[in-house]
Amino acid sequence: MLETHRLAARRGYAWLFADLDLCVAPGEVLVVTGPNGSGKTTLLRILAGLALPTEGEVRWQGERVGPFDARLRECVAFNGHLPALKDELTAEENLRAWTTLEANLLTPHALVDALDAVGLSAQRALPARILSQGQRRRIGLARLRLSRRVLWILDEPLTALDHAAIDSLGALLDAHAEGGGLCVLASHQSLPIAASRTRSLALAGAARAD
Repeated sequence: MLETHRLAARRGYAWLFADLDLCVAPGEVLVVTGPNGSGKTTLLRILAGLALPTEGEVRWQGERVGPFDARLRECVAFNGHLPALKDELTAEENLRAWTTLEANLLTPHALVDALDAVGLSAQRALPARILSQGQRRRIGLARLRLSRRVLWILDEPLTALDHAAIDSLGALLDAHAEGGGLCVLASHQSLPIAASRTRSLALAGAARAD
């Protein structure tokens, strides 16, 4: 269970959101929407344990957790708005580095299968710097296929994906939720997943003054 209690964040003198209470249970996908600058990425980074809220708290499994808290970080797979790739490494090497950081030791065959499943078998030995934006994003999809972490936090995961990759992401999300996983994601686009699994949170900026 992922919860927040009276969560608030600001950028400079402007409040992005305030008094935010949310709860995400196993099997649920929470879709965060809102205009640019409304605090979507900030919220996701706080929930992932990568940033400190201005006020309030995040609770994981009923216990308060702060930034870089090991209890939360060991359960989170975070895909940011920009692919976190090393340009000099190949697609397969980047994927191996990710799984090693997650202490998810896999065989080379498993890595190849994951890249093949997202349409990157022909590009697996190419350096990331020469891949298209869509291909770079697909490496992130391969990572999710291999991830054993229960909480996925995804920032604009549909960016630069074609229809086939979007369908692949939808299938991944459905399978993750079906297995009891949780997901919080920000998106401007509709997701091809069962409506019964999703809930929405709209951020519009906090009408709060000091």
